Amino acid sequence: MTQSYPEISIQNAIHPSAWWVGTKGINYHCGRLILAFLPHVDQVPLRLIPIGRGDGVRHDEALVRIEPLRLKRRERHPSILPVAALPDFPGEEKIVLRAKKRPALIVSEGGIEVPRTLSRDKPKWQTSSTLLVAPFYGVDEGEQRSGFADQFLNRIRACEYPQFIADRLPIPGAHESLLKLDHIQPIGKNNDSIELTSFRLSEDAMTVFDCWLKWFLTGKLEKNSLVGLARSTFLQEGIA
Repeated sequence: MTQSYPEISIQNAIHPSAWWVGTKGINYHCGRLILAFLPHVDQVPLRLIPIGRGDGVRHDEALVRIEPLRLKRRERHPSILPVAALPDFPGEEKIVLRAKKRPALIVSEGGIEVPRTLSRDKPKWQTSSTLLVAPFYGVDEGEQRSGFADQFLNRIRACEYPQFIADRLPIPGAHESLLKLDHIQPIGKNNDSIELTSFRLSEDAMTVFDCWLKWFLTGKLEKNSLVGLARSTFLQEGIA
């Protein structure tokens, strides 16, 4: 897939190799571009508090309150009446999330599948297959999107921050997007959670991404790697 990238970009550093290439089949390989409903990462999470039932004889409806969940000021709020659909368990909270369908990159295939014989009669969550994905955020400003400052975007394109990778996706949507590695999150490996696209990172792009991910996770960037050399060049030229 041929995309046009700025001269100052990590994608242009591997030219003439493509950054995105086509792919087929139902697989969840690292580097695959997907679509999924992913929650916003808020500074303070919200919790759902059942406070009773609107109708005392019905168990499929509940009265609830939503409030910030602060770890140091956490209080229990027992229901006026128990609600079967929202049971209380010791130490647990019901979290409320805002989510949006957005592009994401598979960054981990979730390990080796565990044989069912080893998890028989145990809760499914113990061994259910998951993926780790990193979401893309569009940079274009619009009625419902604040966008990003131009100076900040220039710094991201120049590879200054390990948690951001600027990109132009091969699917309809924003002209430019940011991959946020500090928003990597788990998602269920099933068709109800994931919509596969027909694109993945090329082998050369995956080599770059693996180096970048290591930089993000360890805080150490190999100076002689392609990412390290590109970043050094961009910053020395005062691009950022």
